[in-house]
Amino acid sequence: MITLIAAIGKNNELGKDNQLIWRLSTDLKRFKRLTTGHVVIMGRKTYASMNKPLPNRTNIVITRNPDFTAEGCIVVSSLEEALKEAKKYDENPFIVGGGEIYRLAMSIADVLEITYVHHTFEADAFFPEIPLDQWEATFEEDHVADEKNEYDFSFITYQKK
Repeated sequence: MITLIAAIGKNNELGKDNQLIWRLSTDLKRFKRLTTGHVVIMGRKTYASMNKPLPNRTNIVITRNPDFTAEGCIVVSSLEEALKEAKKYDENPFIVGGGEIYRLAMSIADVLEITYVHHTFEADAFFPEIPLDQWEATFEEDHVADEKNEYDFSFITYQKK
């Protein structure tokens, strides 16, 4: 099972200048809870935004740069290679970004764990459109902004039909 996990704005915004564009403590806690103990697959730019491996997870970084190294990570050159490596460690890897990696993985994903941020943002990275005729929402949970979450948001889990 392959899971894409992302937080996106109303227009599928992911980030700007290689950074998240909101702070949602509840979303970060959910991300940690869902991905801990699993393989996380990400592109080089997503890794660069964190600058270190996510703890308690096997980190796989995809890059076209054959000289790229990331201490504590497995570095591969394609999504296919990343998934092959992931199978050595985990039957349910999580793809955690960025936009290009999500686009490549959308057609092979089994589950989407989406946090919809109910706001529009200026962005330069976007999540691909979710073809709702191919996905069924199986879980929805709404949250209102508070002192730890600056925007209203919803968690939605989609299963491929």
